Parts: sequence; C-alpha cells; structure tokens
Amino acid sequence: MSASLGQWFQGARPHTWANAFAPVVVGTGAAAHAGNANLWRAILAATVAWALIVGVNYANDYSDGIRGTDDARSGPARLTGSGIARPYQVRMAAFTAFAFACVAGTILSLLSSWWLILVGALCVVAAWFYTGGKHPYGYRGLGEVSVFIFFGFVAVCGTEFTQAGSISWVGAACALAIGCFSSAVNLANNLRDIPTDAATGKITLAVRLGDRGTRILWLILVCIPFVISIALGLRTMLALGAIPLMVLAARPILRGAQGRDLIPVLGLTGRAMLLWSVITALALS
Repeated sequence: MSASLGQWFQGARPHTWANAFAPVVVGTGAAAHAGNANLWRAILAATVAWALIVGVNYANDYSDGIRGTDDARSGPARLTGSGIARPYQVRMAAFTAFAFACVAGTILSLLSSWWLILVGALCVVAAWFYTGGKHPYGYRGLGEVSVFIFFGFVAVCGTEFTQAGSISWVGAACALAIGCFSSAVNLANNLRDIPTDAATGKITLAVRLGDRGTRILWLILVCIPFVISIALGLRTMLALGAIPLMVLAARPILRGAQGRDLIPVLGLTGRAMLLWSVITALALS
C-alpha cells in the first residue's frame, strides 16, 4: 500500500506548524525592537523550525507506530500505525526533514555564530529521541518540557540572536509566552490520548497528571502569554486580541470533552499562538 501526497501532507501534521512559525515571527519582532531585524535570516530560521517540526512529526509517527502505541489512538490516523505507509518510508521522511533543517541551520549559523551548529544538532537529537530509541523521554512525561525549551526559548531566542546578535529581556519574555503556547498544544494532544497512552505504557505528562490536572495545567499555560502581553507594555496589549480564539479552544477543555472532540483544541490553540505572535511582533517593530 502506498500513501498519497495528501496522506503524507496530513502525516506531517500541518495543524502543529504554528509551533514552528510563531517563535520565528515573534523572535524577529524582538530583533526589530532591538533595531536589527533581517528578513533573509528570519526566512532561514523559519525553514529550520518548519523542517524540524515536520521531522519530529514523522519521527513520532514512525516510533509510535512500530511500538504499537498508535494502534488504538483516537486522533487522526497515522501513516505507520494505520499501515498507509511502510515504517522505513516514514523513517526516511523524518531523516530527510532533519537533513533539510541541518542544511538551512548550518547556513544560518555561518551567517551569525558557528557554535549555533551545535545547538541545531542538539535540536535534531532531541527531536528523534522524543519518541525514538530504547528510552524515549516523551514516554516519561518530559514531552512538554522539551517543547517548552526547543520551540519556546531556543526558537525565539535563537531567532532574535541570529538577527540582533544578542538576546533581550523582551525576547526572553516572548520565548516564555511561546513556550507556554507550544506546550499547551502538546498537552492538549496528550490529554486526548490519555486512555490509549496509559494502556500502551506511554506515560506522558497528561497520563501522570490525570484528566483534571491536565486540563488545569492547560488553562494556566494559555493564560501566561496574555499576562506577558500586559507586562510588555501598552502596544503589546493589542495581542489580547487573540483571546477570542483562545476562548474557543478552551471550551472543549472546560466542558470535559474527550477523544476526538478534543482535536479542534490543537488547531485553535496553534492559531491563537500565531495570531498572538504576529500582533506582538508588529507591536514591537
């Protein structure tokens, strides 16, 4: 059986791509605030982040699929777990995306600071071992921590640094906000999968916290960015305009939705994060 282009596209999980683009947008805004924004370096940073998230999505598909974790999942069908694509094909797709990220990342590092190549290598290693290898840390409740670090602080501060040559407190504050948003997206995904993950031994943070604790943490995470908007100043308070989208995302969480009814939360949270990032970047520029 051979997967279609549409199935490969869905396998890359486009609803998570906001986690890649939002930190670059707001990181560029922080660089502009410091007076040193650079469009071409921003494009390279976005390419790295996008390729990494596509790679980690395919890697998760492959690793979870061969372990049988996806056999009874409530979310969209995965390429490996559903048998749409062969495991080695999905693994190769992940490695191809990682290689693409490495090429773009190396170019960006050579334009700014060579040692960022080491940071990029660490990002790829973290992406693979999230669910890959014999002891994946995503199965030990550390997935949200990794997302917070790599798609929050590393992505935002890295974007600002490659353009401005330094990291400002404004960039760090934005990184905290994006880290919380990204972690909330991941947490919502794991909330949906608590029953199947627990049954297959995938001990995510949501499994550890339980249904109620996970919902409470999700609400805390999505509130923090708006507190940061207020703390950054009058202009960045315009990012409160993303609250209506966040309210829509929160409804299933507050109403106790389960399984597939939680799927819209991921996309809505991602879109709220991207909108917050765009407004904040424009306010900082």
